[in-house]
Amino acid sequence: MKRTWLLYGLSFLGAIVLFFLFLSFVLSFILFFYQEKGLGEPKIGVLQIKGLIADSRDYLLSLREMLRRSDIKAVVVRVESPGGSVGASQEIYYELKKIARVKPVVVSMGSVAASGGYYVSLAGKPIYALPGTITGSIGVILEIPNFEELMKKLGVKAEVIKSGKFKDAGAFYRNLSSEERKYLEKKVENIHNQFINAISRARGLPLEKVKSIADGRIFTGEEAVKIGLVDKLGNFWDAVEEAKRQAHLTKASIVFFPKEKSFIEKLFQGKAKSFLNFFYFSPWYVLN
Repeated sequence: MKRTWLLYGLSFLGAIVLFFLFLSFVLSFILFFYQEKGLGEPKIGVLQIKGLIADSRDYLLSLREMLRRSDIKAVVVRVESPGGSVGASQEIYYELKKIARVKPVVVSMGSVAASGGYYVSLAGKPIYALPGTITGSIGVILEIPNFEELMKKLGVKAEVIKSGKFKDAGAFYRNLSSEERKYLEKKVENIHNQFINAISRARGLPLEKVKSIADGRIFTGEEAVKIGLVDKLGNFWDAVEEAKRQAHLTKASIVFFPKEKSFIEKLFQGKAKSFLNFFYFSPWYVLN
């Protein structure tokens, strides 16, 4: 009987030892994960705007997450873009302005931050550029493919029933009429003025000064600082340090957005866009 109780006691003590060993392992793992991922630390959210700005969805979702998360104390916008569509650029710009009301937003320009890439940059303060950054290109371009001659050679004709005379303005199967050209030129001018007004307000520059340089020309980062389009010369880490300073942080980890997509997601997204672009042509206003 004594030996049985001794065995029970040793088994109980062994179980306690194993429990505490397991507990220490779990706590060590949690602590390692907590430190490795920077959980609990204040963070700088980095929005990476790369390539042609054609679709704002992923950027907007990322910005909403950065606005919602209390651990993200400031945002750095890293721009590597030659521009893109008007609507997408404006959507990103307006969403960044919302964040700028509650959290610091700092911009870091890479090799190229022109046209729509410059438009989205207007929401940040300050804007950093490299001396050789290509920026500016303040303008709007409307590109309309014209396959009229090709269709004639192929013997293809388009029959159109429309509700108004401008409904198919910019159609790919015929030339523009002089009236349509004037109509579309006014739209381009209107969008161009929106761009100019946004720059004037954001940069505190007189409208006439912005108009004098808003003819599509490009500037280096060095030139852009001199004319007031950019605040400072510096790289990405200068922008991060400025964001930390504005957020009153001495230490912060960095979180990059949008989240990287899987190979399959990229593949099917690209195929879908190619399919739609092939079968559907329409006037596309581009900040350029």
